[in-house]
Amino acid sequence: MKQVKITLVKSPIGCPKNQKATVKALGLGKIGSSVVKCDNEQIRGMIKTVAHLVSVVEA
Repeated sequence: MKQVKITLVKSPIGCPKNQKATVKALGLGKIGSSVVKCDNEQIRGMIKTVAHLVSVVEA
C-alpha cells in the first residue's frame, strides 16, 4: 500500500478543539514530529482538516 509521511510544522495552540484532536489522533505531538501512515480516505480526511498545520510527503 502507498504510505504518506506527515510532519507537524505549526502549533495547534489557538486552533479549534476538533483540529487539536485530529493532530493528536494522527500521532503527532511536538512541532517537527513525523509519522508514516497508510494512504487511505480516512487519513486524507484528517490531513485535510489540519492541512495548515502539517506537511505531507508521499513515502
